Amino acid sequence: MIGTIAAAIGLFAATNIDDIVVLTVLFLATTRGSLKGWQVVLGQYLGFIALVAISVIAALGLTIVPDEWVGFLGLIPLGIGLYGLVRYLRRRGEEDDDDDESSIKAGGLLGVAGITIANGADNISLYTPVFRTQPIPDTVITIVVFLLLVTVWCLAARAIGTNRRVTEALERIEHWLVPVVFIGLGLYIMIGSGVVPRLIEVLM
Repeated sequence: MIGTIAAAIGLFAATNIDDIVVLTVLFLATTRGSLKGWQVVLGQYLGFIALVAISVIAALGLTIVPDEWVGFLGLIPLGIGLYGLVRYLRRRGEEDDDDDESSIKAGGLLGVAGITIANGADNISLYTPVFRTQPIPDTVITIVVFLLLVTVWCLAARAIGTNRRVTEALERIEHWLVPVVFIGLGLYIMIGSGVVPRLIEVLM
């Protein structure tokens, strides 16, 4: 059991390091009132549970989304980021900046869940073989450890994203920082997955 727990911790940490950055940006948005803290936490849990569920289903030999098209999930953070950037550029010249509404707020709980799923799409390819080869009790233990570590990740990101020194340092750039981070994340997912050239091949 201890070995299973240790392996689960290592697997989660290795596949979710980038989530710390994304969660930090999301909690940074909460300091501006653009998003509620509970939406970040619950959205992260919903998205991660969806990833685990898909991995379990795939481990049983079923395929929900073909591997070659999973990169299209990158459209979620890309779309949210572009929407937020456009809103920022439109509102930049306005005097009243207190009523700012980011794209993250527009997406809300489901937006956070969608970002979590898109950012963790590659996790499925790692979780699936693990779940397929583990005994059922070990799989249950692994999933429980994963869910506990999601809380740890959220607490760590909240500590960073809501830190007064951090928010003060990022105050001037946070309006466009959040959209840029998600645009970059979306492009990284789509390009890294190879879905863009594959789509071009299909269209050609």
